[in-house]
Amino acid sequence: MKNEDKLGNSINRPEADTPKSDQESTDTLTNRQGHPVTDNQNVRTVGNRGPVTLENYDFLEKISHFDRERIPERVVHGRGAGAHGYFEAYGTVGDEPVSKYTRAKLFQEKGKKTPVFVRFSTVIHGTHSPETLRDPRGFAVKFYTEDGNWDLVGNNLKIFFIRDPLKFPDLIHAFKPDPVTNIQDGERIFDFISNSPEAMHMITFLFSPWGIPANYRQMQGSGVNTYRWVNEAGEAVLVKYHWEPKQGIKNLTQTDAEQIQAKNFNHATQDLYESIENGDYPEWEFLVQIMSDDEHPELDFDPLDDTKLWPEDKFPWLPVGRMVLDRNPQDYFTEVEQAAFGTGVLVDGLDFSDDKMLQGRTFSYSDTQRYRVGPNYLQLPINAPKKRVATNQRGGQMQYKVDLGENQNPHVNYEPSTLDGLKEAKQTGKPHTPYVEGNLVREPIDRTNNFGQAGDTYRHMEEWEREELITNLVNTLAPCDERIKSKMVEMFYKCDEDYGKRVEEGLRNASANNTSTREPIGAEGAEDAPQQAEEKGHSQDPY
Repeated sequence: MKNEDKLGNSINRPEADTPKSDQESTDTLTNRQGHPVTDNQNVRTVGNRGPVTLENYDFLEKISHFDRERIPERVVHGRGAGAHGYFEAYGTVGDEPVSKYTRAKLFQEKGKKTPVFVRFSTVIHGTHSPETLRDPRGFAVKFYTEDGNWDLVGNNLKIFFIRDPLKFPDLIHAFKPDPVTNIQDGERIFDFISNSPEAMHMITFLFSPWGIPANYRQMQGSGVNTYRWVNEAGEAVLVKYHWEPKQGIKNLTQTDAEQIQAKNFNHATQDLYESIENGDYPEWEFLVQIMSDDEHPELDFDPLDDTKLWPEDKFPWLPVGRMVLDRNPQDYFTEVEQAAFGTGVLVDGLDFSDDKMLQGRTFSYSDTQRYRVGPNYLQLPINAPKKRVATNQRGGQMQYKVDLGENQNPHVNYEPSTLDGLKEAKQTGKPHTPYVEGNLVREPIDRTNNFGQAGDTYRHMEEWEREELITNLVNTLAPCDERIKSKMVEMFYKCDEDYGKRVEEGLRNASANNTSTREPIGAEGAEDAPQQAEEKGHSQDPY
């Protein structure tokens, strides 16, 4: 049989000359031990009514594997979809040679293509949660470069709620379902936000139509954090990464999303899969903003603060390349669920900045993968680089090969060695060696400016976007504790006078029936759902 699907995608099948027993043909079912399965309908029993015997090996293997078909779900970004494709470099950044700023090889040549795998996701809820919920969307790209993998792990929104990684577990706990009721609760969310003013910019985006992208193809992507580019001379600049969809940008209102969810809660996954299956390949342009690597006291914000945008008029978006997704996964679990990304996965010419959140994410992401998938997760084909790998790492759960060098002495799994062990690579470009000094402290940054850009974003919205933002905020805030509402209104006023006034008036005029905080954020009227289900349910006799 042809080793590809109807779209020409490669399918992993056994070689034609793989040995078979006398009982087998090419379509014979076997177990994992290679034993032909002669009866896949009946377990082995004493008589045809039972009891079942313990030596049912085929059954025990089948059911015990079934019991373990799921690995631990991601704590965040559980619901996801993915696709394969390629990144094509322009060889320039704007009108300049890209080599002026970075020596990363994947960018240097015009037309050079690098394979990629992309995973899109929602953040807060579980693996099969609706794709219409108000939530940031993950946008993670794995570049399989000639120097090894580069993971660019970001979101559709270009900023984040917090700027210190110590607060990340608290942020997620506040947005996750209540640990007692197992229901997401707007009061818990705004209890956290009202005590975290740095989140006001993100909240302004999240409760607007930008909080519900129409699908994955027509949403932006961003690296969110600040990174460094390093050139051949070891000189560095700060960069921000952006993905802009060639298909245009579309978002949903709360009403739109509720209507779609009533009939289909997998619409974004379906849209991505069917678009690629039909040959309508989604494409994004890849752009960067560049800033000199210093503190920039002329700005009213810290450039390393991930709650802030870099103004485009001062730091223009410069095209670097494009990405096309042209192949669906062959198996969802193998490729999308087991795909593992980390912000620390960089190649030569790319580097970290001092962004606190980036530093925290760099530990957390890879640590999560070792727990979730296992210590040998990088040996899985979806995660493995598409180049030579030779390490001294040995053992660990689910190791299925040893990463030996071509001429490596298998007895030597350490370095340095004179007995034909692995050797260090030569450093080509000059290392970037930034100077760092200061007292060890536990302090916030100096230029917090928690409200300025939130107000700018509000003022730049179109009127229909502002109306939607206010409605969604009021719907979720109205049933909250009065102390929380008071704090939030005060902060909205600090962002923009009109912003605060409209939220305050909306809360004053909110429906007296809006009494439950246990609704999807942005929604109103869902507190009646349990009663409606009982009233609309059709009584039936037992059988």
